Amino acid sequence: MTEHKTMLSKSLLFTLAVASGLAVANIYYNQPLLADISSSFEVPTDRAGYVATFTQVGYALGLLLFVPLGDIRERRKLVSQLLLCVSVSLLGAAVSPTIEWLYIASFVVGLTTVVPQILIPFSAQLAEPEQRGRVIGTVTSGLLFGILLARTVSGLIGGSWGWRWMFGLAAVMMLILYIVLRIQLPVRNPDLSSNYFDLLRSLFTLLRKHIVLREAALIGALNFAAFSCFWTSLVFFLGGSPYNYPSQVAGLFGLFGVAGALVVPWIGRITDRLQPEIVIGAMIIVLAVSFALFFLYGTIFIVLVLGIILMDIGVQGAQISNQARIYALDEGARSRLNTVLMVSTFIGGAFGSSLGSYMWSVGQWSAASLTGLCLTLLSFVVWGIVRLRTR
Repeated sequence: MTEHKTMLSKSLLFTLAVASGLAVANIYYNQPLLADISSSFEVPTDRAGYVATFTQVGYALGLLLFVPLGDIRERRKLVSQLLLCVSVSLLGAAVSPTIEWLYIASFVVGLTTVVPQILIPFSAQLAEPEQRGRVIGTVTSGLLFGILLARTVSGLIGGSWGWRWMFGLAAVMMLILYIVLRIQLPVRNPDLSSNYFDLLRSLFTLLRKHIVLREAALIGALNFAAFSCFWTSLVFFLGGSPYNYPSQVAGLFGLFGVAGALVVPWIGRITDRLQPEIVIGAMIIVLAVSFALFFLYGTIFIVLVLGIILMDIGVQGAQISNQARIYALDEGARSRLNTVLMVSTFIGGAFGSSLGSYMWSVGQWSAASLTGLCLTLLSFVVWGIVRLRTR
């Protein structure tokens, strides 16, 4: 039995998937609570929407500053330190006295919530090459469940006890996760010896060297911009006509994406068998269809639900395929390759959150959903141009 198979047992793979979901949830707890935060601080909805923007900007910066350390630092220790930091920042969000304080706390929450993007390349390192797509798909499926259930749990807790309770409970969960991962994660010394600043400079070297990485980064940014634009504007859409739902019900809409999460490991297996580029193109088309449904028939409940399912499948399916193909570029640089992809993705997400709030203030649901569709179509144009150039 190889070292990889011994270290990546089914129980460890399950732990990595659950840990990724619990950690990434910190970024999304605020989205169903934006309307409540707006009322609590008596600020306009677009100013409340900036809470999500600051979180994702912080996350993008955290990816840039901390995730590359996975190539030169022992990962279990790095993960433990970050979980302690995010616990403190979540507590700061819970006690925020002003919207400006919440902006700062949200930025630090995002900055330190990068554990999933350390665990995903870690799982790829532990996996056999022929199983890498399946393993990445499994861990990413856990991450997707965390994204979806974060909105549901947040809506229920925020609507029942208030938005501050959600951040306080999240801080406690991160402390528990710290204990579990300290016990279960294997110690793997890094293969690369480098100083931190050379490591950061190498990100740009990798980006210049690999056209696949440049394409993946741009597609990830555009897809996630559309995704974040949708979820930021959805809470305002559901709170008004024709739905008039409170935040508890709005948060439950995250459950409809569970169907998409169940499909993600299957997409990972397909990626192992087919060219990832083909899967990515198909997933972008699925994503475009979802936004077309939102724009044309978003006021029809069943169509809105179907669109959410398709959107989650499209975004996460494309992301898994992107990760699988970039990890094959350089085995010794997986954390840095993932950094480039995810920094780009969450810069796109921060832009999409801000754009969603703005487009809602301009033209409400029609403007926000049409913006998401345009971003998705631009992603398909990028994919098509690169296919023509490489052909």
